Amino acid sequence: MSRNFELLQNLGKDQLVVDTVIPAQPELEPEVVAEPLGVIEPQLKLEPVEHEQLTKLVQRVFLLPGAESPHTVVFSATESGNGASWICARAAETLAAQVSSNVFLVDANLRKPGLHEQFGMDNLEGFTDALRGRASMREFARQLSRPNLWLVTAGSSAEASEAAPGSPRVRQKLAELRSPGDYVLIDAPAINVANDAAALGANADGLIVVLRANASRREPARKMVQELNAAKVKILGAVLNQRTFPIPDSIYHRL
Repeated sequence: MSRNFELLQNLGKDQLVVDTVIPAQPELEPEVVAEPLGVIEPQLKLEPVEHEQLTKLVQRVFLLPGAESPHTVVFSATESGNGASWICARAAETLAAQVSSNVFLVDANLRKPGLHEQFGMDNLEGFTDALRGRASMREFARQLSRPNLWLVTAGSSAEASEAAPGSPRVRQKLAELRSPGDYVLIDAPAINVANDAAALGANADGLIVVLRANASRREPARKMVQELNAAKVKILGAVLNQRTFPIPDSIYHRL
């Protein structure tokens, strides 16, 4: 039994519902290319196998037939550097390619915001600015590579935010992004950095855990799951990343 398989088994087999593998690929460079399912070009070139597996991940989490699929999902890692932000962003791109509804990508990693850098954007106004003012969170959403794909960056004073992640104010502002059928994907800090993910996940439809292959340890991963369960966060599954970031070339899903 491999260390990676054993790690996922110890997360709680009954909570994981998808099992797909993305084989290793050569390192990818950012490039604008045409995507089979889209009209507008994506931010990053993906190998066909990566596109296929990300599509499978999105379909099994967000597009379950005949079921009440989650529409607000938090992505968080057991440790910093596991690649949760990259996976969250690519999942949002893939989801937006398959639905006509709006897909909002929210950078709630206020201690280390980075989603704006993935899309070559500034971080002048965003999540924390919406929390401080009266304007709707939607007014801070900026269109990305598709007409239905939007990014809310962390904001100009991310570290100075006074609102706790689980506060009524945060819940209210995030709810402003949801119209019937719309999706909200939230990038949260790693669990070993702060408990923001648990607070955000408790008010979402679920959370996806991101681990790093051959690096994430079993006990911290199990402790994370215990903390999420205690906070009544629904764990939708785990993503085991086999490479370092910013651009990985392999991830393993067992959801």
